[in-house]
Amino acid sequence: MQILDAAESAVQAGHTPSDMTILITAEGGIRMVADSDWPLDSLQLHHGAKTAYRVSQNADVVRVEGRENSRTCVFETAKPARVARLLLNSTPAFWAAPRLLPAGS
Repeated sequence: MQILDAAESAVQAGHTPSDMTILITAEGGIRMVADSDWPLDSLQLHHGAKTAYRVSQNADVVRVEGRENSRTCVFETAKPARVARLLLNSTPAFWAAPRLLPAGS
């Protein structure tokens, strides 16, 4: 989440970050690779990294993909237009049932 927050902050500040892969060894060493077209798992294996993160941006969406062993995760910001559409076109997530009145009311 911290990587996503940092990338999102850079975009909001007007920067256009290049795609970046962050590789972390078991000993805690960090290697950063810019604009690699290798699949994340291949790059991780090639460099002997324990953990790998790829940060990318496409239009208004910032995406972070993470890998460690057989576990993966993806965090992605929503496009502002999609968020606005969801907020403006949303229907309430509840339904108010009619109240039943006691007999003779």
